[in-house]
Amino acid sequence: MASSFRNLLALLSLITLGASADLPTLYEYYTEGGINSGLSVDQPYFTLNGKNISIYSGAMHYFRIPPELWQDRLRKLRAAGLNTVETYVAWNIHEPQDGVFDFGDGGTDLGAFADLAGFIKLAQQEDLLVIIRPGPYICAELDFGGFPSWLLKNDGIEVRTNDATFMGYVQRYFDQLLPILSELQFTKGGPIIMVQVENELGFSWRKDIDYLQGVYDMIVAGGIVELLSSTDGIGSGTSGSLPGVLFQTIDFRADVQGNFAALEELQPNKPVMAMEFYPGWLDHWTDQHQTKDTKVFVDDYEQILAWPGSVNLYMFHGGTNWGFLNGASNGNGDNANFQPITSSYDYDAPLSEAGDYTAKYDAIRELTQKYSAVQIYTPDPPQLIERRVYPSVDLNGQLKFEDILRQVPDKIDSDVTLSMEKLPINENSGQSYGYTVYRREGLNIPANSVLTITGHVRDTVMVLVNGVLISNALTSSDHLNDFGFWKIENGNITLTTEDLSDATLDLIVENWGRSCYGNIYYQFKGLVDANQVFLNDEELSSWTIYPLEFKQSWNKNLADWGSVEESQSGPALYKATLTIDDDDITDTFIDMRGWVRGFVIVNGIVLGRYASGLGPQQTIYLPGPWLQKGDNEIIVFEHSLQPGSQIAFSKDSIFNTP
Repeated sequence: MASSFRNLLALLSLITLGASADLPTLYEYYTEGGINSGLSVDQPYFTLNGKNISIYSGAMHYFRIPPELWQDRLRKLRAAGLNTVETYVAWNIHEPQDGVFDFGDGGTDLGAFADLAGFIKLAQQEDLLVIIRPGPYICAELDFGGFPSWLLKNDGIEVRTNDATFMGYVQRYFDQLLPILSELQFTKGGPIIMVQVENELGFSWRKDIDYLQGVYDMIVAGGIVELLSSTDGIGSGTSGSLPGVLFQTIDFRADVQGNFAALEELQPNKPVMAMEFYPGWLDHWTDQHQTKDTKVFVDDYEQILAWPGSVNLYMFHGGTNWGFLNGASNGNGDNANFQPITSSYDYDAPLSEAGDYTAKYDAIRELTQKYSAVQIYTPDPPQLIERRVYPSVDLNGQLKFEDILRQVPDKIDSDVTLSMEKLPINENSGQSYGYTVYRREGLNIPANSVLTITGHVRDTVMVLVNGVLISNALTSSDHLNDFGFWKIENGNITLTTEDLSDATLDLIVENWGRSCYGNIYYQFKGLVDANQVFLNDEELSSWTIYPLEFKQSWNKNLADWGSVEESQSGPALYKATLTIDDDDITDTFIDMRGWVRGFVIVNGIVLGRYASGLGPQQTIYLPGPWLQKGDNEIIVFEHSLQPGSQIAFSKDSIFNTP
């Protein structure tokens, strides 16, 4: 059957519909005469509204792209010859606090990215179909796999299971989300042709099919009538799907023939589709920059199209993990194998983090034109957005650590340490991102005293005694094997060589990203239940806890800046002013190679993290729409300032490569 269909496609590929200017658009072709049906898999190939279609899709996440640049990126995707854009839906973007929803009009801290309907409508405007993957678990290399961290305030909750508490929150979220998606379905005149139920459940530690059935039932009850699907690696078989109910797609990096042949055997007389075929790969802070050879990618991609198969390129355009949204990999529950993902989500994708074309992009455009059985108008690739190397600027302000704490709006007194998620802030939704400071005052510390934190920290901790940094600032990967980092169990450090009385101890704990894959079932951050703090043999209590969330409104109102002291030891905020006098306001990269570790804020927006001693990422993408004519405030939270540090810019991204 598949062989006959390949011959049919070969014949169809010889048919043209006239000169390029006379070719129909995608929607003109597939909606001619009215819409009578959606995407069908009742035969070994896809049909849409009764007409044959091969799905040539690219993944592009609305929450990783500035909304001002959505149209640019979508136009570039369509100009590559692709007919579909795929996106996950991130629960933690749309319900950042318990019961507080934002789909573009809620005014939350990440609300700028929340206009999901606007993104979907814009895709249709750009002549693209849409595949939606609403989870509720999405992985996506996003913090907690897209789950909001406030779920963890519920003792005993079990995410990704049929746990009643968890499913109650899923239902409440879907009650907000699904009406938006329902109105944008293809059979209602919108662009959505497929909706995926959950995500890669066959890879999970707990393959709870009752949970999957429950999510499916919610989606159907929510009015979704388009094709419903699942995806997993082929090795998972049907363990993450509902055979005969969900259309199965697969994920793979290589071996096109083997994967598609196995899928045909698993799901006979249906189209074959790779929901995630990887043209590149993600980066962890603990690795070098990951790439995939262009020739290898092109050979594999052509095999997919020639099969003929349908495919979603994950990622076509990766974008950026803005703020603190990056996830992490963690193979077990104790955090020992923690691997944080970089802020850059470039992915070595066909369209770069900043929206540049690559050789992979050119190959995709050529191959889609070669193998497309239906001749549809393909627009020319849009002109690239030029980037600019702004003049370097010196630092002109500093907030010492103590000055930062004085401006923190919430301060919690507690006999015991509390994890971020258990802090009574944000209407009892806890702290999702950033740093948490655990302060113990009035300590008498004898000479050569040892501080011990039991278990594995989540994820890093800086130790200050009377405001002086005692622990390492992570200037090289060797420090990951020292106290203060996740690899060490029951880590200890000597605090002082002399007696100290009435001393102040600060433990500054950083959440470097909750696990998005593997064991995601214990994702508390800060000092958690396993982390007891001892001074010599005495367990410490009576803490004052300061959540450092770095929300936009707080960032924009920081006050009492002092002069810069280059001899400063320990974490502080540093400010610089980029003044743009002309109208040439455009994208750039901030070059962080002269800094050690921290994150960057521009005009109140947290761009992302840097860790120049680790790699691979050495620059931070700064989109032009987030700059303005006149003064632009750049703030850096630096763990350990180096002499001569300034804000420098680069035209291109810089990665440490193998």
